[in-house]
Amino acid sequence: MPLGSSELILNADRSIYHLNLIPEDVATTIITVGDPDRVSDVSKHFDSLELKKGKREFITHTGVLNGKRLTVISTGIGTDNVDIVLNELDALVNIDFETREIKKETTRLQFVRIGTSGAIQAEIPVDSFLISAYAMGFDSLLHFYDSHRMQCTDISQKFMKHADWPATKSAPYVVKADEKLLQQLSSNRIRLGVTATNTGFYGPQGRQLRTAINTHDMISILASFRHQDLKITNLEMETSGIYGLSKLMGHQAISMNCLLANRATGEFSKNPEKSVAALIEYTLEKLTT
Repeated sequence: MPLGSSELILNADRSIYHLNLIPEDVATTIITVGDPDRVSDVSKHFDSLELKKGKREFITHTGVLNGKRLTVISTGIGTDNVDIVLNELDALVNIDFETREIKKETTRLQFVRIGTSGAIQAEIPVDSFLISAYAMGFDSLLHFYDSHRMQCTDISQKFMKHADWPATKSAPYVVKADEKLLQQLSSNRIRLGVTATNTGFYGPQGRQLRTAINTHDMISILASFRHQDLKITNLEMETSGIYGLSKLMGHQAISMNCLLANRATGEFSKNPEKSVAALIEYTLEKLTT
């Protein structure tokens, strides 16, 4: 059955509504970054650049590096934006815009997030790199989808018991990274961890400026959790949405984190631009060689 005009929304030029892209614009390997300015920090390494488009906070560049076609796109901050970006990228490759019907043969995409994050374990150095082997989402996005089958409920239930999690807050969910991408992008230079995806930067991450928060020991609650050999290592704001939606749609996803802060020690990177640039170069090398 064709999708209605209010469900699959297209612009006058037949591009997808928010991203302003047509199917030919995107590669099957897609790098996501939060900051629109970081798109060019990635694409400047490409051997050739075929596309530059932008609408709102969503900037897209597509090009080729070492013979591999890549797209890099900015999501902005948060899983609410991730919901838009991943659904519309999936629609670009898996829905026929002429018939408005889902294609019989679908295309699998690879999503590689390159982003910044803050460590919560004292032994993790500032400026180091981390791959999210698991993501624990505090953002509620996946609860709006039929997603129970791909959640690691044993971990989330154990965490809620550990934290005495209140019913007034959304139940955390846990999703595992794609194993193939995890192996491809791993090395002895980068550690693995469990990434907490928060629904905000201040109160939800235990920061208090002028507004009172109701969980003052949020960082210690997260840092003290253990499940077998797993512990929560860092905080950011997109990974759980990327992992969850990717699995639901049959795509692959991995999240590469540059740890610019350590909440346990109070440190912040003295040269964050240099550290992020090094993670970009590392990731591109792993993806294309």
